[in-house]
Amino acid sequence: MAKKSNEPKFYVVWAGFQPGIYKTWEACRQQVHGFAAAKFKAFPTLELARKAFEAGPEEGKKLAKALRTAMVVEGLAEKPIGNAICVDAACSGNPGRMEYRGVFAETGAELFRSPVWELGTNNIGEFLAIVHALAWQKQKRIKLPVYTDSELAIKWVRKGAAHSKLPRNEKTEPLFAVIERAEKWLKENPIEVPLLKWDTARWGEIPADFGRKQ
Repeated sequence: MAKKSNEPKFYVVWAGFQPGIYKTWEACRQQVHGFAAAKFKAFPTLELARKAFEAGPEEGKKLAKALRTAMVVEGLAEKPIGNAICVDAACSGNPGRMEYRGVFAETGAELFRSPVWELGTNNIGEFLAIVHALAWQKQKRIKLPVYTDSELAIKWVRKGAAHSKLPRNEKTEPLFAVIERAEKWLKENPIEVPLLKWDTARWGEIPADFGRKQ
């Protein structure tokens, strides 16, 4: 039988015969079956599993709750998560005047909006928007999934750097200064929430969309 795409890959055992992180349910089951007051949860990535294990069962379970829908990443969900943050960027030309913003997925309420840069790209805007959403959540002490419609921006964030071909010159220097701050933040802070691709084909435009498409 083919493995389900939404099957969790890593199991954290806080209380069991041998606490630790296990890659299969069978290995996890051997540690918790028959163990009184066993405590364990599943996570979609090893990084998140390690953080949950180190945080302990109470904080770990809170993280698991926030990530319960992360097992349907990469467009497999029938509908988007309501309790999430959506980000989007707008760019008049490529490059051109660029800005970004973040909103609550369910209500569309705006959480933050960037200034307008005279020269930028949509991918840079998406990258900065995701990092802004991560930093905003850390400041507010919340952990919600972040949606974007840019796969490239997700890759950049996961790699910790924006690999843009935008020329660095006098006009773009202010934007590059912001990019460097974002990259520095990523180096100093782990990503603790799912970064999810918005399925525009099935769900329509992302709630953070600026509505400027021709």
